[in-house]
Amino acid sequence: MFNLVVLTGRLTADPELRYTANNTPVTSFSIAVSRRYKAGEEAQADFINIVAWRQTAEFVTKYFQKGSMIGIEGSIQTRRYVDKETGKNRTAFEVIANNVQFVESKRDGSAVGEAPASFSNATAGDFTALSGEGDEDLPF
Repeated sequence: MFNLVVLTGRLTADPELRYTANNTPVTSFSIAVSRRYKAGEEAQADFINIVAWRQTAEFVTKYFQKGSMIGIEGSIQTRRYVDKETGKNRTAFEVIANNVQFVESKRDGSAVGEAPASFSNATAGDFTALSGEGDEDLPF
């Protein structure tokens, strides 16, 4: 099975860093993602809820703010809860961000500090070393 989401959009609000009871960093935010439209039609956007954990959450809250363009790679997850007002069961759909990156260049004076171009939750154990054999077949 395959569950991969790739989005680019603009943050609708400043992300806030929170911590779970176990002191795990987390942030939730939404991004506005433009829909394709035909000439003469009004532009439309979807507002997608995103959740980032641990170092990804810290990266997002440090380097992005409302209006920032962000690139996200992640997966869709569902979460069930009971609506406090109606008592009815509800389902929330959200994207869990695995990788985030800048999609636009720095604006004059808006950078908080030197930021890496992207951030990934991948660790060294996620990759397999390649041997140098067969390089002569590569077209570059």
